[in-house]
Amino acid sequence: MRRLVPILLLVLLAGCAPGSERFTATAPAGFWFGLWHGCISFFTLVIGIWSDSVHVYEVDNSGGWYDLGFVMGVGSAWGRSGAIWKDRRKKKDED
Repeated sequence: MRRLVPILLLVLLAGCAPGSERFTATAPAGFWFGLWHGCISFFTLVIGIWSDSVHVYEVDNSGGWYDLGFVMGVGSAWGRSGAIWKDRRKKKDED
């Protein structure tokens, strides 16, 4: 069961990944999809290495609003990683 949950989560994330045919020039991805695509960007990067149909960034987007959401999503999901590394290093130096 513990192995099944991460696999199902990856499949779910891949289904919501950028590059789907759901977005077109007449119906582009907006701010909220940009935010979501930014949050799952690491997973779509890894999946996109082996799949030509999954992309990190949605080409058919609404422009600045999508970009803002994407950057906010990346920052909220992965922005703390540098601070965590710094905290670990500081704790190691204190020991």
